[in-house]
Amino acid sequence: MRIPAHSVCTAIRDDIVTGVHGRGSRLTEELLARRYGVSRVPVREALRTLEAEGFVVTRRHAGACVAEPTEQEAADLLETRTLLEPLGASRAARRRTEAHLKVLRGLVRLGQERSRQGRGEDLRALDGWFHETLAQAAGSPSLTAMLTQLRRKIAWMYLVDAPTGGVEHWAEHGAVVDAVARGDGDRARALMALHVERSAAAHRLRFTSGDHPGGVRNAQRPVNMPSLRH
Repeated sequence: MRIPAHSVCTAIRDDIVTGVHGRGSRLTEELLARRYGVSRVPVREALRTLEAEGFVVTRRHAGACVAEPTEQEAADLLETRTLLEPLGASRAARRRTEAHLKVLRGLVRLGQERSRQGRGEDLRALDGWFHETLAQAAGSPSLTAMLTQLRRKIAWMYLVDAPTGGVEHWAEHGAVVDAVARGDGDRARALMALHVERSAAAHRLRFTSGDHPGGVRNAQRPVNMPSLRH
């Protein structure tokens, strides 16, 4: 399956996050170009971008490899999120537009509906879209980019034991949106801080310090197409 060259970075990143390319495995330009149906030039550019993002490292005599984050690095990501997500909610209360509010309220309604139906896959996507939209409502492209990057790397490093679709989970989302709609930045910040803290408790590392790096798993699986959450 061929994909547009500009989507190569997203496709490789998605495959790293989902474990197709295991931690520590080599990422050769030739094999990646064949897998994604492009020339080696966009692959090379994608690897440089992913190295800057922390998903890829360049090793002497090995070339580009999937990074192997430490447990401390993973913990730092969750701590950073507890600082940035509340900041984003506070700014959204001051800068959001009516269009942002419409989307956020619609996502909360859908989340509550899907929660009652027990549709877990839909709920994970809705949860990601909710946080992405709230970050965009903050009116700060740099903050939005940082939060997007955090969510990607947390999804790579952690499993979430608790579902993102519980009634309480979406009630917390709704309360944040209400505060944002009222322009109450302090309350939006406090509610989001509590929400992120509760969510962090459900995260479990995908790896431990004793894990050995793996190779590419299921190399014949279909290429991931760019997803809405990116």
